[in-house]
Amino acid sequence: MERLLNPAKYIRKYEDLARLAERLRNEPLVAVDTESNSLYAYRERVCLIQISTRTEDYIIDPLIIADMQPLGPLLADPAVEKVFHAAEYDLICLRRDYGFVVNNLFDTMVAARVCGHKQVGLGSLLSEFLDVEIDKSHQRDDWGQRPLPPDSLLYAQMDTHYLPVLRDRLADELTRLDRWGEAQEAFHEATQVTTPDTSFDPEGYWRIGLPNQLTRRQMAILRELYLLREQIAEKRDLPPFKIFTDKTLVQLATIAPQTNGDLRGVPGMTAAQVRRYGRALLRAIERGSKARLPDPPERSPAADPEIVDCYTMLREWRKNRAQERGVESDVIISREALWTLAHRQPETLDDMRDIQGLGPWRLETYGPELLDIVRRCRQRVK
Repeated sequence: MERLLNPAKYIRKYEDLARLAERLRNEPLVAVDTESNSLYAYRERVCLIQISTRTEDYIIDPLIIADMQPLGPLLADPAVEKVFHAAEYDLICLRRDYGFVVNNLFDTMVAARVCGHKQVGLGSLLSEFLDVEIDKSHQRDDWGQRPLPPDSLLYAQMDTHYLPVLRDRLADELTRLDRWGEAQEAFHEATQVTTPDTSFDPEGYWRIGLPNQLTRRQMAILRELYLLREQIAEKRDLPPFKIFTDKTLVQLATIAPQTNGDLRGVPGMTAAQVRRYGRALLRAIERGSKARLPDPPERSPAADPEIVDCYTMLREWRKNRAQERGVESDVIISREALWTLAHRQPETLDDMRDIQGLGPWRLETYGPELLDIVRRCRQRVK
């Protein structure tokens, strides 16, 4: 069912942003979302920030407003609940671009997963709970372009407009299922994001070549092609995959064409790519054909079989627990936490308190069972 929305207030000036942020500090709840341009830029950045209260929608333009810091205290304020859907990526972007930290999070996707819903995309949940349909065709819009088409702005507005009501429905379900404490722990864990290192890795070509079983000479060619792609992408301000896909790089390294005519026969190569990049590609292939053969990276040592056996037992317990509760396995406990348990093999609950992914609720609920499994692991190796 389609709903008519009042137009969102578009915030383009620092002064308006500062006033809005101060006013929102008096709200008990705000819904937040971001749109970035990762599909269209070499270095992605946040291009829109959407905020909704229970009565108003706002779209903030960080490409026009140079200083976004007025939003920082609002997002960090524990007195204001922040409602996101699938918050992890948004939180990473907000921390990466502005250093923002979010406290008092309610993540509607996390809540739905804790409740046992299988379809947890925003569109699915809005359809199920509110009979609202979202036009998903705008998911891949170029959010860095200006001006943005009205349809794109409406899509962005809808991403937060319904979140407060969806939050209420899911909160009621969490309470009914007695899973509120579990969800609160998961929300807090979701805020503990770290900004990943997205700097260029000059050795990243191994990740492309090794699964395709390239020879060392082909790896040398791939290395030159990989470096060339990055240089072109940075110069043109495009994501590397928009220059050449990994699959095309592998084909070029495998075939090692010598002429423009040869390039045209490479699977994945377009005529436009040959015209624009042909000469540079042939030079890179020639360099790789003559370069010193690269030494493959050292393999990680094999895991201790006893640790693997313990992890397997813990994973089987998690699978059974998830089936009993009707949720996905990682809702019970993360894979990383299971590996930490298998490595440490703690003897008491106190030994487990600093394990990431084992907060107070999980320790109280699952701690004794986990300790019993670890104890049986130790007995098996004696």
